[in-house]
Amino acid sequence: MHLLGGLRTRLVVAFVLVALVSAVTSTALAYRESRTAVLQRAQDSFQRDFLERVNTVAPNVDMPPDVQSLAAFATRVSDGLGGAPLVVARYQDLKATSDSLADDSRITPALRTAVATKDRTSFQRVLHGDEPYLVVGTPVTYENKQTSGLEVYATTSLRPEQDDTTGVLDAVRGGIAPVVLLAALLALLAARTVLRPVRELGRATRRLAEGDLDSRVTVRGGDELADLARDFNHTADELRTSVSELREQDARSRRFVADVSHELRTPLAAMTMVATVLDEDADQLPPDAAQAARTVSAETARLSRLVDDLMEMSRFDSGAAALNASEIDLGETVRASLALRGWTDAVRLELPEGVRTAADRRRVDVIVANLVGNALRHGAPPVSVTVGAEWDGVTVTVTDAGPGLPPEVLPHVFERFYKADASRTRSSKTDTGGSGLGTAIALENARLHGGTVEVSNRTDGVTGAVFTLRLPHRHHEEHHEEHHEEEPAG
Repeated sequence: MHLLGGLRTRLVVAFVLVALVSAVTSTALAYRESRTAVLQRAQDSFQRDFLERVNTVAPNVDMPPDVQSLAAFATRVSDGLGGAPLVVARYQDLKATSDSLADDSRITPALRTAVATKDRTSFQRVLHGDEPYLVVGTPVTYENKQTSGLEVYATTSLRPEQDDTTGVLDAVRGGIAPVVLLAALLALLAARTVLRPVRELGRATRRLAEGDLDSRVTVRGGDELADLARDFNHTADELRTSVSELREQDARSRRFVADVSHELRTPLAAMTMVATVLDEDADQLPPDAAQAARTVSAETARLSRLVDDLMEMSRFDSGAAALNASEIDLGETVRASLALRGWTDAVRLELPEGVRTAADRRRVDVIVANLVGNALRHGAPPVSVTVGAEWDGVTVTVTDAGPGLPPEVLPHVFERFYKADASRTRSSKTDTGGSGLGTAIALENARLHGGTVEVSNRTDGVTGAVFTLRLPHRHHEEHHEEHHEEEPAG
């Protein structure tokens, strides 16, 4: 469909149609003009010869004539004309022909009336049995211009002229096919010339859309296509400048966040220790002071997690995050992660033995902690964790029975600091909320393994969200070398 509707096809079709219409029009005009010229020449020649012959023979006719003299007159006129045409002589009610067996019905009453009333030579082209004929009639007059009452008609075939014009038509018609073919070839050449810069512009546009900001096209000539190429290059220059500025601003923002997070670690460590002491001694404090101490402790812990998450994201952004993979049992890793956080009793586990892969145990722990913590915090029980193996990798699926996620939220779940609708958030006195970076960090860790994290709503008749970690099979040797993570200098 693309080829049929392409610009090349339309150009070729337009050229061919123009050529075809021009050829047909030229053929029709040429046929009409040539036919008119041939018939006019034959008609003039026959009339001239006919009148000369009548003028030569008529003086020898005795007036009034009888049938025999009329027949002799007609025969002598016919014999003096090329092709011995049929000649009919009429005088009042007498009629004689040069050929008594010939059919004189080609002499129409209209022609006879014209000859009799207009008193001058008249002619008609008639079809008789699909054969074209020229019929000429003239009255015979005396030298003093008085009519004698004698009328003479001659009939000659126009078949030779008809054949000549038909031959011209066939010759011109035979030239249409080569003309159309030549037009198609010219159209292809023209389309190639026109479409070449269009194709170059299309390729450059696709490269630009794929992120190649140095994509440009060569400007040739000064026509509209050259203007279009010039505009494209100008737009690409502007886009590259804008993108460079945005990237620089983004890099500065990321460096600022990384630097601030790093600088906050030391005072936060001290604050955390003090807050922990206050929290432990809260029972010995007055109620208001105890509540304040617990609030300070919780918010300090939350701020500490936020700073840790920001530093983790800054390592991903700077490319400093590295994978320290080793052969692990995925079920055991998940079980240990949940046990470390005291979630074992709150989660249904389906952890088959023997599901092994090469992965970074710490990063898998971070992913599981974020996904399960998110399900416990925002979903509803029962929360289940299932480990599985597929032909191309392993999976960890976290499912809850909460309200699920609205369709418009699903594409944004892994965006930084994005929080879904409040209807999915469960209130809890002990819930200090997340940093808004948990799912983003989980996805970055999965990508570092070459995997991904997918989210959807349950389709088994129960409401709830489903997060699925997919890690490809990896060989331990691929990541046997040691990697060290870098932290921002401070």
